[in-house]
Amino acid sequence: MNRPNIIDTDVHNAIAHSKDLLPFLPKVWHDNWLSAGPGYGGGWHSPIGVMRKDAIPAGGGIPGSDPKHMLTHHFEKYGIDYGILTGSGILGISLNPNPDYGNVVASAYNDWLVETWLKASPVYKGSILVNHADPLAAAKEIDRMAKHPDMIQVIMCSGSRMLFGQRFFHPIYEAAERNGLPVAVHPGTEGRGIAGAPTPSGYPTSYLEWHNILPINYMAHVNSLVCEGVFEKFPKLKFVAIEGGIAWLPHLMWRMDKNYKGLRDLVPWLKRLPSEYIKEHVRLTTQPIEEPSHPEHINQILDMLGADNMVMFSSDYPHWDFDNPRMVLQPIRKDVRQRILVDNALELYGKHTFPGVKQEVK
Repeated sequence: MNRPNIIDTDVHNAIAHSKDLLPFLPKVWHDNWLSAGPGYGGGWHSPIGVMRKDAIPAGGGIPGSDPKHMLTHHFEKYGIDYGILTGSGILGISLNPNPDYGNVVASAYNDWLVETWLKASPVYKGSILVNHADPLAAAKEIDRMAKHPDMIQVIMCSGSRMLFGQRFFHPIYEAAERNGLPVAVHPGTEGRGIAGAPTPSGYPTSYLEWHNILPINYMAHVNSLVCEGVFEKFPKLKFVAIEGGIAWLPHLMWRMDKNYKGLRDLVPWLKRLPSEYIKEHVRLTTQPIEEPSHPEHINQILDMLGADNMVMFSSDYPHWDFDNPRMVLQPIRKDVRQRILVDNALELYGKHTFPGVKQEVK
């Protein structure tokens, strides 16, 4: 078997037509789905859209909706061996005000994902979508879908009414740990549906303003996960922060460590410095990686993280700010680049998950 060279940890597959989900969705919910879709509202307007125009399948349709086109246009073009599918347009189902609807749509999506994508080619790996507004139902969904060998992580949106360290969410983490799966979180739904405002001071005005501050929600969630003792309670749990970049984390770790030394009585369940929990349990994906005017600064940021196993490559295909693996990591030292492109994903998800395969679509 050939060892993979590149694993892409954020590839957005899409549902081509709303009706495609109907065979997997209880009939009582068909009208709701066809008329309202996920039902958590739209985001900020982008004048250039959010999808690459050249990613539209040859036969038309939504970018990311055709397994065959994605294979040739993305995987073969850039030499990518495996891609972890993270969904598109449905990740915020947790923010629909009806948790019963959120649960059935998440389950239907997972079944559709297996039938439409995971059976199409072994290069595609799946993420179990859960409705974090109903953690007990989410835990059952994890147990149901974890039996599939190509479902390799749990995924949920970062928009929420509560911070993810709070015990309300713990059934999700218990189920993920029980099944040996990381929990991945993806941004883009902050301030939508039943989620709170995307900043402590309210709502950004434009897409640019919102896009600039993607990391602040991750700062809040990671801070909460550590301070609430999630990684003490679930010592095998891994948390993946997708699409937030990397430069936000070093200074958060410094601040948390400094404050912990004076305020540790508030978190008596913590047995180590906050940064030690983060280095062991939190993983980041590169896109949209920061691009400083002095390229050497990105290596300094990686050094500041203090752990070479924390960062994994992601392209965010087929979004407009897609990162080309041949270009975006060039400023990074070669030994670290190798870990980002493939080694860290192999360690997190398991080498058995990514055997050498020929890229083909059935």
